[in-house]
Amino acid sequence: MGSSSGYDAPTRKHSVILYEYPFNERIRTYLRLEHLFLRLATLVSREAPLDHHFALTTIFEVMDVGARADLKSDVLKDLDKQKQVLNGYRGNPAISEGVLDKVIAQVEGCFEALNATTGKAGQSLTENDWLMSIRSRVGIPGGTCEFDLPAYFAWQHRSADARKKDLHRWASTLAPLAESIHLLLKMLRDSGSPQKVVATAGQFQQTLPQGRTFQLMRLAIDPALQLIPEISGNRLMLSIRLMRMDAEDKLQPALQDGAFEIALCS
Repeated sequence: MGSSSGYDAPTRKHSVILYEYPFNERIRTYLRLEHLFLRLATLVSREAPLDHHFALTTIFEVMDVGARADLKSDVLKDLDKQKQVLNGYRGNPAISEGVLDKVIAQVEGCFEALNATTGKAGQSLTENDWLMSIRSRVGIPGGTCEFDLPAYFAWQHRSADARKKDLHRWASTLAPLAESIHLLLKMLRDSGSPQKVVATAGQFQQTLPQGRTFQLMRLAIDPALQLIPEISGNRLMLSIRLMRMDAEDKLQPALQDGAFEIALCS
């Protein structure tokens, strides 16, 4: 994904494109949810009815991703695990106790807020028949036209402030999950140290150190190179193939050397 939060890349004359590759399904789900929450925040902040339509469909997408039965328990377990790891740093002279207390308080706050929610993500919204009537039609091409959903059409003609107020109210049911995901991913990203590497003739492979379980790989590349990384990996090996888009919009292997940075996060 293209988010660069938590990544302290060296100063450059222009920005980099940041790709992230999850090594397990749990982190894959977290990244998908983060992507949706970032999109939701952007769309809600705008004024146009069309933006607010897609904000609402994004809420429905979060509910679809969050429908996985073990998602909430996974997030709570990860928060508790992070708290235990952080508590293990107490007494370390290289660690500021004040900063440590602040981060632990953040973790505890997220845990308590998420634990207090009932059911799956957006469970309370499923009791709103009007919202569910919209949700049932958003997957149909053109299914939310005014002749299908006149009440929704009328809602889109309300003032931007009124629509924003409604969207904030509906999205607030997802806030504990959003804040927990954001914190967990930030801590995960902060665990990785960027290293410069070169893909020789467009190919790069790295054997992963044994005894460590990596959950995320981050790759930062200069957009001026016009190279697109195809990433695959497992607990033993990481493989990256650099590609380039041709004039017919097809991906072709790039055969020249390409430099970029990777960070392995555990």
